[in-house]
Amino acid sequence: MGIANKLRLSSSLSRILHRRILYSSAARSFTTSEGHRPTIVHKQGLDILHDPWFNKGTAFTMTERNRLDLRGLLPPNVMDSEQQIQRFMTDLKRLEEQARDGPSDPNALAKWRILNRLHDRNETMYYKVLINNIEEYAPIVYTPTVGLVCQNYSGLFRRPRGMYFSAEDRGEMMSMVYNWPAEQVDMIVVTDGSRILGLGDLGVHGIGIAVGKLDLYVAAAGINPQRVLPVMIDVGTNNEKLLKDPMYLGLQQRRLEDDDYIDVIDEFMEAVYTRWPHVIVQFEDFQSKWAFKLLQRYRYTNRMFNDDVQGTAGVAIAGLLGAVRAQGRPMIDFPKMKIVVAGAGSAGIGVLNAARKTMARMLGNTETAFDSALSQFWVVDAQGLITEGRENIDPEAQPFARKTKEMERQGLKEGATLVEVVREVKPDVLLGLSAVGGLFSKEVLEAMKGSTSTRPAIFAMSNPTKNAECTPQDAFSILGENMIFASGSPFKNVEFGSGHIGHCNQGNNMYLFPGIGLGTLLSGAPIVSDGMLQAASECLAAYMSEEEVLQGIIYPPISRIRDITKRIAAAVIKEAIEEDLVEGYREMDARELQKLNEEELMEYVENNMWNPEYPTLVYKDD
Repeated sequence: MGIANKLRLSSSLSRILHRRILYSSAARSFTTSEGHRPTIVHKQGLDILHDPWFNKGTAFTMTERNRLDLRGLLPPNVMDSEQQIQRFMTDLKRLEEQARDGPSDPNALAKWRILNRLHDRNETMYYKVLINNIEEYAPIVYTPTVGLVCQNYSGLFRRPRGMYFSAEDRGEMMSMVYNWPAEQVDMIVVTDGSRILGLGDLGVHGIGIAVGKLDLYVAAAGINPQRVLPVMIDVGTNNEKLLKDPMYLGLQQRRLEDDDYIDVIDEFMEAVYTRWPHVIVQFEDFQSKWAFKLLQRYRYTNRMFNDDVQGTAGVAIAGLLGAVRAQGRPMIDFPKMKIVVAGAGSAGIGVLNAARKTMARMLGNTETAFDSALSQFWVVDAQGLITEGRENIDPEAQPFARKTKEMERQGLKEGATLVEVVREVKPDVLLGLSAVGGLFSKEVLEAMKGSTSTRPAIFAMSNPTKNAECTPQDAFSILGENMIFASGSPFKNVEFGSGHIGHCNQGNNMYLFPGIGLGTLLSGAPIVSDGMLQAASECLAAYMSEEEVLQGIIYPPISRIRDITKRIAAAVIKEAIEEDLVEGYREMDARELQKLNEEELMEYVENNMWNPEYPTLVYKDD
């Protein structure tokens, strides 16, 4: 591209971005992602102070206090946002212990309560605190603490956040969706509460995971918090404890099944896409039997994806590619890796399918390559090694069932235990997505000593922390420091002395799903394609420097999450352009988007990431 063309394109981009800052379209005005233009509000006085979307607390200027009838309703000293945060953080440290409900209440849950109260009264400040302290508070608003929140949600519930659609609402959802006040919604996270993390059926309590995920969409991807919507679809619960609990907030009836269940999900999808045709819907923590079916039902006609199936897979692939690099080998050697996978639920099968596709693509993307990639996987579930001799095998796991005669030659049979499989296969990678805490026992880890890899890898990916297949201390103490360790929940690094460190890499979905959502939003792509997901995964895999990877660091620190998300979003947009899926976003049409070079694409993404800055509020009578 010539210099003149570049200058014209840069000028065009600048004009478009400038127009976007001035852009206003909704009848009810919300802060734009850029956050620079004044925001029109239709309330004054205490109504403003009680609205977390617009409340600034003591940061209201004297001019705004006069304009919004706030004079006398606040202390006279005006504080800036940094002073507010400092005051909040001081109070947080002091109140952490006081907020505990007795000695059995974990300190993390106390922190969650305090942060949630801030969220209830001042949303902008809440996200500023979260972004500025993301390493400390991501484990509070998301895994592992969100698991505790979901388990105790009926007792923690104070005010509604999100929407609830239930089996009792059949026939009403199309009108219900208009009860949500936002004229524009960019992102929905929806769950039916049937498989929350590794904790099982938590029913309506599962709304906590949708809220937590969207907190990370805001903090990591800069999705405007006024355009996100957590959703719980309550179709009942099969949890006996909840069915008998008089304090339970959800429907106390058995879960709907078969067509009755599908009808409810269909009605919900029709309702939200009727009101918000361009919304992106992320399915979260649906039990395996529905996760795959719903994904296949909607993914080719709607902007949606399933984070458990596709997000977990993408993060795992990035880590597996990182493990290859950590051995000093090129990523193209990935198809040579022998991988034992413990767990054949939606997450495990999702990883297997993604790894198979990645290997096949590296081998030429032919049907033969796709078939040959299967020889690199051994899958072990609760009944042991899955082979073709298994009766009533899950259709999703069927392609990964090993041939009986081939296994006999390896000294294995149907139902072989995990330790037997590891001992005979001598894998490069042992990957756990079983939700069984401690599954990688001392005996299993001892068997991994026989790995033919120069640097074996242990991925204990199940959440929350108590469900991790092993701890980094367990793994490093048996396998030594020359190994790779990754987990789904955060653990501390292991120190060996003399400056040597065993790095615990948190392979959490938060590295991928915010970038996938943001990239899909800004590209205008009508679907989330396999190629877009693959681009996200490869971008994450390539993010770490060669020096970091050789030290055993295959995932970046959470502190870099916004930069990671920006790069992944750009990679997703670039792939959408390659696949001719882009339709543009706001005033950046598809044709202009296709002209952007890499630097301009990154600028485009960054300019569309919301930052928690107080907007100027202007009152306008209805």
